[in-house]
Amino acid sequence: MSNFKFQTSNFKFVSMNIKILTPEYVVFEGEVDSVLLPGKNGEFHIMKNHAGIVSSLIGGEVKLFANSIDEAFAKNFTKESGKDSVFAYAIKSGIVEFNHNKGIILCE
Repeated sequence: MSNFKFQTSNFKFVSMNIKILTPEYVVFEGEVDSVLLPGKNGEFHIMKNHAGIVSSLIGGEVKLFANSIDEAFAKNFTKESGKDSVFAYAIKSGIVEFNHNKGIILCE
């Protein structure tokens, strides 16, 4: 018999915060499940607890995966058809920095 006790209090539910900025305005700021980004060598997906990364972005869509987004930012996004939790924002280029479950995307 094992003396192991499972204690849920030892676990933290980690949130992932993303901020998307252009020179003109804040496109989005809030919690997401993950983000799909257009990279030079193809799309790449950043999820919670991803290793730190800095990368350039090419033209394409930044896709946020979240149950919902704040109404103040919803006007900046299109919803993927048939996918309630995917919100897309078109960019020409940019850069992303992600570390410790916080990411910032500077784009135009």
